[in-house]
Amino acid sequence: MVAVHHRYAQVRGRRLFYREAGPADAPAVVLLHGYPTSSFMFRGLVPALADDYHVIAPDHLGFGLSDAPSADEFTYTFDALTDLTAALLAHLGVAHYAIYVQDYGAPIGWRLALNEPAAISAIITQNGNAYEAGFVDAFWRTVWDYQREQTPQTEAAIREALTLDAIKWQYLTGVPDPTLVSPETWHHDHALVSRPGNDRVQLALFRDYATNPPLYPRLHEYMRAYRPPLLAAWGKGDEIFAPAGARAFADDVPDARVHLLDGGHFLLESALDEVVPLIRDFLGDNVPNNGQ
Repeated sequence: MVAVHHRYAQVRGRRLFYREAGPADAPAVVLLHGYPTSSFMFRGLVPALADDYHVIAPDHLGFGLSDAPSADEFTYTFDALTDLTAALLAHLGVAHYAIYVQDYGAPIGWRLALNEPAAISAIITQNGNAYEAGFVDAFWRTVWDYQREQTPQTEAAIREALTLDAIKWQYLTGVPDPTLVSPETWHHDHALVSRPGNDRVQLALFRDYATNPPLYPRLHEYMRAYRPPLLAAWGKGDEIFAPAGARAFADDVPDARVHLLDGGHFLLESALDEVVPLIRDFLGDNVPNNGQ
């Protein structure tokens, strides 16, 4: 049985929670979660990789078991979350690593790559968008409306994303057999999002998501210049980030491995046994653990 450690670190005055497993001297793989979850989404993936890799899965500030200062105490932006992630990795002595990005983890991972391209050994994206083609308008229209103008009407509409029903929708939509997804997932996420003051944290990040698409041209240039090994393992039933977003990676990384799998936004919840071999084959070819 693989030992998974559940740890905290003080980073720039903030207490960040992270899961860690595997040999400290093995190649590092950093798992970056999305909204509205935490490193809890990687509870099955961490031990599945840790025999050959040093796996680190942090909770972003405001999520999971990390500190969640109020929106008055901390300016929640994707730049700020990226800076904290980079500082955590520096604290842990991790300078070269592969990233697994999903949803909000993607803009954090993209910033890490743009800020220090040589640090990234490989990219795994699971419904982590990097192209305009990936956005499903029916979902994102409410977000774009709120970004353009914060009114009682646009705020009320975006607050629906914080409800239990909306979070459950994210987990079950596109999953061929919804009984494979544990109800604990959406109840766990909803409980943490519902902590006093966390609504304003999430609203701040909904607004700041507007800063992410403008980064895409730079990101595409980085991909063309550095050609990072890239695996897109995508839930093709996702109604937030469409399969077109997965296919688009091959435009800039021609040898990208793109797999569209039966599943939704949180693919690991229903298709972990399909995703793990894809990741292990990909990492074995591109980030081999020569010491094992």
